[in-house]
Amino acid sequence: MTSLANTPRHTLKEGWRWYGPDDPVSLDDIRQAGASDVVSSLHQIPIGQAWTVRAVEERISIIEASARAPLRWSVVESIPIPDDVKRLGGKAKASIAAWIASMEALAACGIKVICYNFMPVVDWCRTDLEWELPNGAKALRFDYLRFAAFELHILQRPGAERDYPAEVRAKAKALFDTFTQADIDYLVMVIASALPGSTTEPMTIPKFREKLREYAEIDEARLRQHLVEFLAAVCPRADELGVKLTLHPDDPPRPLFGLPRIAKSEADYQALFDAVPNASNGICFCTGSLGVSAANDLVGMAERFGPRIHFAHLRTTKREADGLSFFEADHLDGDVDMVGVIGKLLKENAKRAPGSEIIFRPDHGHRMLDDLNATKRTNPGYTAIGRLRGLAELRGVIRALEYSR
Repeated sequence: MTSLANTPRHTLKEGWRWYGPDDPVSLDDIRQAGASDVVSSLHQIPIGQAWTVRAVEERISIIEASARAPLRWSVVESIPIPDDVKRLGGKAKASIAAWIASMEALAACGIKVICYNFMPVVDWCRTDLEWELPNGAKALRFDYLRFAAFELHILQRPGAERDYPAEVRAKAKALFDTFTQADIDYLVMVIASALPGSTTEPMTIPKFREKLREYAEIDEARLRQHLVEFLAAVCPRADELGVKLTLHPDDPPRPLFGLPRIAKSEADYQALFDAVPNASNGICFCTGSLGVSAANDLVGMAERFGPRIHFAHLRTTKREADGLSFFEADHLDGDVDMVGVIGKLLKENAKRAPGSEIIFRPDHGHRMLDDLNATKRTNPGYTAIGRLRGLAELRGVIRALEYSR
């Protein structure tokens, strides 16, 4: 065993997502949690509009200009991919040019890890933002039957019935028949109105149906080709700038609303790395998203994709009895072998030079303790105390694994 006392530590960097000056979690909260690296974005800039150096510098001055414990804005999550890029691929030249301009502005300011996703129409999807756990804390949850009831009877997507067995359709109808108007409004808000951090626009039900029609001719192969065309345009410039692009997995990792999903498995990512082998083409290793699928070997993926991992979301989910519903579990519980994953990330990180360490953040904490106060404003999944607990648990695993070497 190796003592860590008085030994310089070359380890994973602890990050924390911050939504900007309006985030109820303050920068001092982040400092007191012990994180060193901030994960943020310029949410005030409309999707598709190029970011400027001035706008980036203004945000840096807020995050980094303090006499207190230093913080560094290290990761952008995200520069949203405009919808026309997903629908048109390389033909969406103006949107791709604006995205590259945003990347160049960030690189000019020293920010060189960018997280993004390629989920069409809807971003990460849940049906309940405050599902009560046995201990009284509140968690995010995806309830397959509630989702089916929404799609079949609220959204009324044409052809949706073909995606559900007769038994599920009957149960979804029985559930829908119990809904009050408040229940319907809540589901519309949760699913269609864009959750915190979403890179898609809020939608009404008519707008939702319109967006789905726009994707009627886009299957998995075409959406993947559009992503390849985007990366083929962006990665050469990213390579020149030393920027690492990290594609976030689909959440949940399966088709929704009849839309294709192309970042849901090891095979999906390998296809993208084979098509665009540039060094800048990487993965945001989100254990919670990928872990929803029992088919994903997360420990193996962390090892095999190690050189492509530049950013990680560490959280775990627990699949329910139907195999399709799930909820956000405690960070060390659920269906993810978190100790095994962290061990592989540490192994990969040890190969890297200082300054190129893997940055992780504790993702989707529970609403608990004082954050349950009805008068306290919180962002679903992004409470201070739940993530503080998660970070402490993850930090403990990291220190224990380092000590046992």
